[in-house]
Amino acid sequence: MAPLKVGDSLPEGVKFEWAPITDADPTACGLPQEYDASKEWANKKVVLFSVPGAFTPGCQARHLPPYIENVDKFRQKGVDIIATIASNDAWVMNAWGKVNGVKGDDILFLSDTKTFFSKQHGWPAGMGDRNGRWAMIFDHGKVTYAENEKSAGEVTVSGAEATLAKL
Repeated sequence: MAPLKVGDSLPEGVKFEWAPITDADPTACGLPQEYDASKEWANKKVVLFSVPGAFTPGCQARHLPPYIENVDKFRQKGVDIIATIASNDAWVMNAWGKVNGVKGDDILFLSDTKTFFSKQHGWPAGMGDRNGRWAMIFDHGKVTYAENEKSAGEVTVSGAEATLAKL
């Protein structure tokens, strides 16, 4: 399938796995749950950014931190949900959020197991079963921004500053 583009609707049946962040201990988390993005995002403004992998150098050092630092700016621009996806399982994604000091649902750390969403609606990384590095904005179920990095090592069009500028 081709990646979603501006003007497209978020398809029905988009689901991820996640383990909600309920405490700060990265060595403990609950059982993964299904997260029905099609339902949860239908009437909200959502920023979704994809990374090749939790705890990987570029994702940990350059991609995630600006999103954490700018949560309030995203909220001021009307964003209801900020979410990141990677092919890592829900436990790793949960720990990644906790290690980076994310509390509650400031940013959702969702598991795109087997890169289903990236392969069907986004961009895979071309490095086996890893997600690509990209960002999308959904406004009440419609794509208003969708950009893919030219190289998995870059954080430009998928970074926090670029997405903030498109809100």
